[in-house]
Amino acid sequence: MDYFDSHCHLQLSQFDEDREAALVRMQEHKTGGVVVGTDYAMSVAAVELAKQHDFLWAAVGLHPNDNADELFDSPAYEKLARDPKVVAIGECGLDYFRGGGTFEEKTTQRMRFEMQIELAAKVGKPLIIHCRDSQQRIANITSAHEEMLNILGQRKLDIPVIIHFFTGTGELAQKYVELGCYLSFPGPITYTDMYDQSILDTPMDRILSETDSPFAAPVPYRGKRNEPSYVDHVVAKIALIKEMDLPDVAAQIVQNSQKVFGVAG
Repeated sequence: MDYFDSHCHLQLSQFDEDREAALVRMQEHKTGGVVVGTDYAMSVAAVELAKQHDFLWAAVGLHPNDNADELFDSPAYEKLARDPKVVAIGECGLDYFRGGGTFEEKTTQRMRFEMQIELAAKVGKPLIIHCRDSQQRIANITSAHEEMLNILGQRKLDIPVIIHFFTGTGELAQKYVELGCYLSFPGPITYTDMYDQSILDTPMDRILSETDSPFAAPVPYRGKRNEPSYVDHVVAKIALIKEMDLPDVAAQIVQNSQKVFGVAG
């Protein structure tokens, strides 16, 4: 593998018309990837897709505010999680941007998240965290990232923890790194310098790359459907910011991904 997409959603309907072509492009770009579930049905689909390709793996989990009516069925998810093709639990976490506006919503998100932390620890697989704050910071109200840092700090997990789609400040990046987390950087880093400091402040051995496809395509595909083969543009921007050779950065990120997810290739 020359590149690794730590977070994609190839099982979604946006790929129904040309999924095989997108997979061929992954192979042509020598790109491996983790297909990530957002609820039970999407987790099952992720596992089934990963089983069909030796350069794909899966993560199973319940997103903090996708499919709000689903209760986290621990036995069902555990059965999925123990499949050899499953390399992580998630995406799971806290999202106060699209939800969490009431005490009840925050409680439900926290409960879902805690159950998935327990599952990850039980099966000994990494945890992929989705954490997003409200657009407006409300005084005296704990932000999603503050709450997340508190949870992770108290838990002291001995499994890898990946902060998915990291687009926070350099200060926030340092706080997560100090807790032993890996930061996965997405397409938006290619069309703004807002996250340059975060990348500079994150050690190379703690960096992962992702597309979150079909969403958030990098330059030069911004505004179009994203796909895993575009992760090379994310890696190129990391190399530019770090002032490092692209092959060295790409190789390090693949090595990080192999270590975190326990995959070869």
